[in-house]
Amino acid sequence: MDGSLDIARNLRIIEILKSELLEDIAVLYRHLADPVMEDTREVAAENLSDMIVIAYLLGKRLGVDYSTMDRHISRKIRLGLINGNEIEKYFGDLSELSRMRSGEVKGA
Repeated sequence: MDGSLDIARNLRIIEILKSELLEDIAVLYRHLADPVMEDTREVAAENLSDMIVIAYLLGKRLGVDYSTMDRHISRKIRLGLINGNEIEKYFGDLSELSRMRSGEVKGA
């Protein structure tokens, strides 16, 4: 009986996390659609960081541990660098992200 409660609780948490992720996406989209667009960087930072945390928590609830997610993220960054990702080509964002993740860039 206790095992079925854990499964139900886990499913409930997964649904909550999915809803929170969608809410953060909606808030960001609404803000970006606002013609006034005050505090865009702050709103973006807040919502995007929420989405990242939620993605990690959702992955954990789905049976993917944090280190596995980190390895996949690192691999995706490396592949983007190797394959000449368009954002990297024009802006160098993946190189910067790679340096930041390896500890070369300090600050927040």
